[in-house]
Amino acid sequence: MKWFGKKAGRGSARPALTRGFGMTFGAGEWPRSYEAQVRDAYALNPIAQRAVRLVAESIGSAPISCSEPDVARLIAAQSGGQGLIETVASHLLLHGNGYVELLADPQGRVAELYALRPDRVSIEADARGWPGAYLYRVGEVTQRIEAERLVHVRAFHPTDDHYGLGCLGAAAGAVAIHNAATRWNKGLLDNAARPSGALVYEPKDGSVLSVEQFERLKTELEGNFQGASHAGRPMLLDGGLRWQAMSLTPADMDFVSLKATAAREIALAFGVPPMLLGLPGDNTYANYREANRSLWRLTILPLAGKIFGALAQGLSSWWPDVTIGVDVDRVPELSEDRERLWAMVSGADWLTPEEKRAAVNMPSPLRGEGGRA
Repeated sequence: MKWFGKKAGRGSARPALTRGFGMTFGAGEWPRSYEAQVRDAYALNPIAQRAVRLVAESIGSAPISCSEPDVARLIAAQSGGQGLIETVASHLLLHGNGYVELLADPQGRVAELYALRPDRVSIEADARGWPGAYLYRVGEVTQRIEAERLVHVRAFHPTDDHYGLGCLGAAAGAVAIHNAATRWNKGLLDNAARPSGALVYEPKDGSVLSVEQFERLKTELEGNFQGASHAGRPMLLDGGLRWQAMSLTPADMDFVSLKATAAREIALAFGVPPMLLGLPGDNTYANYREANRSLWRLTILPLAGKIFGALAQGLSSWWPDVTIGVDVDRVPELSEDRERLWAMVSGADWLTPEEKRAAVNMPSPLRGEGGRA
């Protein structure tokens, strides 16, 4: 039996493909590769990393409603130590593309689901312009995977027919500003938490320091008075030397507000309310509970629906009527919405009991053994 056949409905040629802007940017903007952006945003920036993990881990731990127990077990199983849904959600947020390989057993049945790194996957289009296969490159080794053996989940890209657009590009500028402000603060701390002062030499005879004297003073300052471990150490000056302290101007202090603004822009790029990331001064939501509900309604549930819908379509050759989704009735963050719905349905006297059960997505009571009529 041929399990991986040609999909129907693709006999006609596809319109000409275009490849839009990818994960690199032109001169004058943020000319960074995907690997560099991942390192700066996810590995080195606490705001971006927390935003991605908050969304991805919430989707990965969300209760699932699946019509096929076998499919539910495939999704919940860890392959190679990775949580499938959490990994795919992270790839979608960062790269804009998620690839899930369908690994089959000797009988041709799907036995395992594994998420591939999106930066290693490229699409091989056929003569009609549709994805005919996927190439997975690891170093010098390239593996060709048939299109029917791979589930491709992608975010919308306005100028690319095959690849999705992640959030890293939109957050790259804010991440660069936030990281630069962090390095600025570290530099201030290393220099006794203030800008460098000036050591003024004012001899009465108008002479200047020799090269040897200048180098000796510079060495003593760097070794005995610079850095956080030497903060507050008194300085003993002689021979016409005077220390002139320098303070930060209001313009120099702008980096404080600049860093807070950059942090909000990073949270905005990943669809996370700034309040949930511990950023103060945000009054968009009345309280933390409303922000958490908004995160689920506006970010987590739409992204989870995209992932589960793609998986259900990719597995439809083996389970034609499979349905996968988040069981919103079991999400604690949405319990208030559920209570409001129950109150509205309970107060609707014009509805029959069966209609009320259907409105709140509850099955009819069992008839006969174990149930009531």
